[in-house]
Order: sequence, then structure tokens, then C-alpha cells
Amino acid sequence: MALAIMTLILGISAFYHDSAVAIIRDGEVVAAASEERFTRQKHDASFPLHAMNECLRMADADIGDLDYVGFYEKPLLKFDRLLETYLAYAPAGYGSFFRAMPNWLQTKLHLPREIRKHLGKQYKRRIVFCEHHESHASSAFFPSPFDEAAILTIDGVGEWATTSWGVGRENRISLKNEIRFPHSLGLLYSAFTYFCGFRVNSGEYKMMGLAPYGEPKFADLIFKHLIEIHDDGSYRLNMDYFSFGHTLRMTDRKMERLLGVARRKPDEPIREVDMDLAASIQRVTEDVLLRMANHVFDQTKLDSLCMAGGVALNCVANGRLLREGPFKQIWGQPAAGDAGGSLGVAWLIWHQLLGKPRVAKPISAQPNSLLGPSADREDDLRSLRDRGAVMQHLPVDDELNEAAAKLLADGKVIGWVQGNMEFGPRALGGRSILGDPRNPEMQLVMNAKIKRRESFRPFAPSVLAEHSHEYFKMSGGDSSPYMLFTFDVQEKRRLPMDESISPGLEKLQQSRSELPAITHLDYSARVQTVSPQRYPRFYGLLRKFYEQTGCPALINTSFNVRGEPMVATAADAYRCFMATEMDALVIGNYLMLKTEQPESARQSSQLYLNELEPD
Repeated sequence: MALAIMTLILGISAFYHDSAVAIIRDGEVVAAASEERFTRQKHDASFPLHAMNECLRMADADIGDLDYVGFYEKPLLKFDRLLETYLAYAPAGYGSFFRAMPNWLQTKLHLPREIRKHLGKQYKRRIVFCEHHESHASSAFFPSPFDEAAILTIDGVGEWATTSWGVGRENRISLKNEIRFPHSLGLLYSAFTYFCGFRVNSGEYKMMGLAPYGEPKFADLIFKHLIEIHDDGSYRLNMDYFSFGHTLRMTDRKMERLLGVARRKPDEPIREVDMDLAASIQRVTEDVLLRMANHVFDQTKLDSLCMAGGVALNCVANGRLLREGPFKQIWGQPAAGDAGGSLGVAWLIWHQLLGKPRVAKPISAQPNSLLGPSADREDDLRSLRDRGAVMQHLPVDDELNEAAAKLLADGKVIGWVQGNMEFGPRALGGRSILGDPRNPEMQLVMNAKIKRRESFRPFAPSVLAEHSHEYFKMSGGDSSPYMLFTFDVQEKRRLPMDESISPGLEKLQQSRSELPAITHLDYSARVQTVSPQRYPRFYGLLRKFYEQTGCPALINTSFNVRGEPMVATAADAYRCFMATEMDALVIGNYLMLKTEQPESARQSSQLYLNELEPD
């Protein structure tokens, strides 16, 4: 087939962390997906060949139809940073430098060659490289609903930049200033993630979830010894206490002496001091973010802010910025991490390289971030039936929603697979596990028996947009569609805390609101507002649940277990369903009850999950 009258752009983020691709056709996003969803390797950094093929299929295109291919950063600049860092620490950093060199010399220094090798002989046109934080900024501003906005991007590190700010107007972005490696707010947070025994680049969510159980007792010490903040919001780390510049470790014994406690090993129990450290680095991160945002506002005088980069996924910090910061409106990229860079470079090519005009859309050019392939195609479901899956077809949406809502109201847990897969780490109603938030036991049950993760990990509510203000301190309406902000629970919905309960994880035992399964210790919740314009299928289910129970919200967590990425296909979903204690699975208009499924399916699914490496 041919698309000669159209411009088709492929964006790639690959070879470092969370490889992904995105396709834009004439300025419209037609597909985006991460490689991990197809290989089932969490944070897969290999070339996103499977994701590319799926996205091309969704675009009804071939590689030869592509007009431009873009890569989300500049590898030579990144290599420059690696060399300069090694020379600065030499000979101390030789070990990590030596281990990094083969991959760079064989692959990363030859990315144009590597990309063309994977694209094959069909693609003979240009490959465009942009800087890492340019791709973040582009992914934040261009799909946003703003004609003009300030831009703030914060992550671990790109080539050199770790933090940048700028301005987006119409079809242009302009970055004004940056903070450079090794001074990084993202790496500071990751250093404490490492110190508390969690895995860097995946355990940061655990730190954010653990923080409410502790007190920020170390915050002043961190500000005094580890990070210096200036009036303009810029900052510097005291590198005497960090080893990520020259080793494969984030911290060493000097940090232990400063904090007065040994680093927790990953297989050791979580200590009260780990909770206090999590609370402290969370508080520091929020304070630094607020200082930076105030400076950016003073410089730009704009009411709207766009955010991307891994730190932009810290929904607690985002919530505080929304409440206390200077900006009236904040739009965050749902795929704010490296994967979203594939979207960013594609938009950058369309608007800035090609000079194409941009008209901001009222609910954004990425209205629901359901940009991956569908899982409810008939051949996918036929394959499940051939393997023995027992399913009931409910062809009318109302009938399906009625049955699913009834199961949820009866305390059952449902796997919910509808339409296109989410692009980004948050489940938004495409690949979700759902439960009743009114059930005080549901958080413990879902963590232990289904997600197979730590008991303290919180769950988020998805709530009917028109009822969100009744339960949460928010304006109501379509104000948090991507689950990127926390909001406080309304006082009238809260339950008093029993102060006699010991500090720490014992606090999990007490209900804190009318929706205990989604209310954090500080009476906040990471809210997704669901409107019929953005999420029609998910909205229909929530509406039925509300009609049956009077509750407009459901627990919504990503459809996966600890150690695996979110499910992509019907087969992935069925395998996860059968290996856990979920009660029912809905794929498209098909309902499957656990009690009706063959025992052989459970046994084979268990074998798969037993081989997963915990994150």
C-alpha cells in the first residue's frame, strides 16, 4: 500500500531503558507502544522491533511508507558525558567504564547503522536525532491543550541535561536553561531508592508508596549535606556522598555514616528508618520541584505548565505542585519516562523540522493515551477458546457492564481488558485490575493474592468525572485523566485515625475513609477522572457500578503481577488471570469466571509466573 500524500513519522526510544516507538501521521498520533509489553521483559532496552511492527500494523503501513525516522537523543553527546565522567574520576571509575565500553563500541556509537539494520532495506530516508530533554519537552507541550505554556522536564540524566525548562508557543518549543550531570534530582531520588534496598529505575514507585508510613526526619540533613538549592531553583549535589558517577552503585559507606544506618539489602525486612528515609527524600523532592516551578513561573509569567521526564511521574509531588504552586493548569505527559521520548521526537520532526502548524485541542492531542494494539480481536479470543478457556459472550455493552458491576459489588476482583493498550505506566481502563474501594480488606487482598507485591503499595481510584468533587478536593470534571496527581479526600468522607496504632506498616489495618482501599495515610489518593469523551467503555462500567452501589469509584491498578510488564494480549491477560486469585476476566464483550476454567490452565500459568524475577 502507499501513503504518498501523507507524512508518516516513526519515533524511537531504544538501547538504554524502556524502548518504545510511536507513529505520527500528518500530526496525529496513530500508535505508540513499549517493547516490554511484547517481549514480557520489564524495561526492555533492546531495539523495539516487536513494538514497531505492531504500530506499523495499526497504522496500516510498511517501513517503506515512512517519511522520517527520529531517535529521542544524541548518542555521541551521551558518549561525551561518559568519557568526561570517567576522566574526572579516573582511575576510580575504570571498572564501570570498562564494563560499559563493549556495548558502546559495538552498538551505541553506531546507532544510525543499528537503526537501519533493524528497519531493513525498505527505509532509505533520513534519520533525525534530537537531544533527550528536547524529546521530553516536545512530548510534554505538543500534545497538551495549551497554545502556550511553560515547560519543565526532570529525570535522571539524558546526554548531559538532568533538568531543563523552557517555553512552548504554537508549533515551537524553546529550552532556556538546564542543570547538568552529575547534579540530578532524579538520581538523588534513585540513590535513596537504592539505599532503601529497592531496584533503581523500578523501585522509585515503592519509595513513593512507602513515604506516608514514615516521618521526614532526614529532610534537614539532606538539605544540609547532600543538596544545595539556589534562589532560582537550580541545585547542586554534594558528590562526596554519591558513587553513581564512577561505580555501578548509587551510594557507599560514606552515606551510611552520614545517615547513621546501614543500607538495607533487598532481601531484608523493611525497617522504620527506611520509611523515614522515603518520607524525607519525598519531601525534599517536592520542595525542590516547588522552588523550580516558582522560578519558571517568574521567568515566563505563563499560567500553564507542561511536564515530562521520569520525575513527572511522582504523582504526590505533582499534587502538591498543583495545590501550592503558581500555575493554574498543569498537563503531564502520561508516558513521561524515556518511552515517551519516541512520541516527543516524532512531534518535534512534524512541528519544528517540517514547520507544520499546531492547533491546541481542548482535551489534548493525546486524549486518553490508549495508543497500543487491541487485545479483543476475534482471532485472539478464538485462540483462548482453543486452549480450553470458557467464556460467555455478552454482545450488548449494558449487559456486560451490568454483569461486571455486579461481580465487583459482590467483592470480586476483575481483570478488565478493553480496546487499545495504554502507552505509559498507568492503567487507565484498557489493561486494568479492578476492585471495590469500599472494601477495607481489598488493598491487602489485591497486593498479596493478585499483584504479589509489598503490602504497603497503594491503589488508585478511577472515579466518574462528574462525581469526583464529591469525594476528592478537586474542581470536579475532567481534571485528572491520566492518574498523574494526588488529591485530598474530602473531610466529610474521612474516618478518624486511631492514634494508639503503632507507627509503620501496622497503620494499614485502619480504614481512613469511606473508600478505605484507595485512601493513603495522609488522606490523599492518586485519582483518575473518567469521562465518556475519553474513556467510553470504562465509563460505562463505572456508571453501572454507581447505579448499583451509589459509589462512583473503583480500584484501578495495572494488569500485571510483580516482576512483569502490563499485559498486552488476550493470552497475557488470561495467563495472569489464571495464575492469581482474580475472580473474573473481561476481554472485550467476553466474560470468563475463574470457577469455570480448566485446572490445566492454572498449572501452566503458575509455571510462568514462578519464573518471574521480582523487581
